Amino acid sequence: MVAFLPSRAGRLADVPSFTRAVGGAESNVACALAAAGHRARWVGRVGRDGFGDHLVDTIAGYGVDVDAVGRDPHRPTGVYFRTDEDRATDAHEVVYYRAGSAASAMSPATVPYDSVAGARILHLTGITAALSADCLALMRDLTAPRPGRPLVSFDVNHRPGLWRDGGASAVLLELARRADVVFVGADEAAALWGAAEPDAIRAVLAEPAVLVVKQGGEEAVAFERRAASFGLSNAGRAEFPPGGRKPQERRRLRHGARGGAPVREGEGWGKAPRSGPAPDAPAPGLVAPAPGLAAPGLPAPTGPAHPGPAHPAPDTVTRAPAPRVTVVSPVGAGDAFAAGFLSATLRGLDMRTRLRHGHLMAAAALTAPGDLARPPHRARADRLAALDEAAWGTLHLGPGWTGDDQEVRTP
Repeated sequence: MVAFLPSRAGRLADVPSFTRAVGGAESNVACALAAAGHRARWVGRVGRDGFGDHLVDTIAGYGVDVDAVGRDPHRPTGVYFRTDEDRATDAHEVVYYRAGSAASAMSPATVPYDSVAGARILHLTGITAALSADCLALMRDLTAPRPGRPLVSFDVNHRPGLWRDGGASAVLLELARRADVVFVGADEAAALWGAAEPDAIRAVLAEPAVLVVKQGGEEAVAFERRAASFGLSNAGRAEFPPGGRKPQERRRLRHGARGGAPVREGEGWGKAPRSGPAPDAPAPGLVAPAPGLAAPGLPAPTGPAHPGPAHPAPDTVTRAPAPRVTVVSPVGAGDAFAAGFLSATLRGLDMRTRLRHGHLMAAAALTAPGDLARPPHRARADRLAALDEAAWGTLHLGPGWTGDDQEVRTP
């Protein structure tokens, strides 16, 4: 959708003007991943109107492949208005105008599976499932077990205002149980399934190989089932981008402090291939998996085991406290966390480092206005994620920390 962001804090009734921006959990994740140096594709439907043009052009400006975005000649692009308060508070207001929109008409017929089949990771959210019966059918189609299915990442993203029929609990539980990696807030799980503590949430969601429970600004807890701890593998495909360039020669995407136009180097970068996964270079010190093998870290995309085993193997549990953050805008952190975690996943990093990269990307969103923010340079994020526990515990991130300004450590 097109998002209209308030010019100042306060009730919608009192805000005098709004700034146009891009809104959408999945597109937020795609833009953040592209800005972090990965190859990303966003798949969706917008109207054949000016707002649709704005969405497609803006998302493409982040380096995201938008070739699979459908344009509906009969339905408009959805829009919404919101206040700037935290979504978890009663002060937050949001008004959606997307009934009958192009996105709400997505279905297995209008969004072919081939448009996502070549991905290494397919990221979905519970918001799409709430839009219409056709959208729910699409979500069930995309999460269905099938040979060669990408690793499915699912952010529960419960928006109570979208579920007027009260069906959120059962539907979101069904979809989460069919995914490989699940993100859920403890507050969401409490509202949906009556489970507030991480262990209780894991008992409800035993099927996903990786479950990440976000506990607000305190910490994130990851449950990783040993029996399904396989790594993302390129299945014998090259680890280099199109054109045969080596990892150190890959183009880097750079944005201005307010998300300006990217600087591009080379051709073909930022475009997902028509078939086959979008490879990313392994992190320094890591060896790419041999053909047909998988490194520790994540479930293999070729063999999703759903439903889960009757007696799942013991979990590895990893906790990562969130750094202190001086908040500029309290929205967008959830999508940014998912992007940071998935970025580290694509690079084959360990679980604690994945969680820390999620926190760092969330901090980038929290310390900038709007839902999208420039991510930290990879070298800086890697350095911070590698801090020992004591140094990580003194980290304090404020506005500008992703640019030339330095982060702050407090005693």
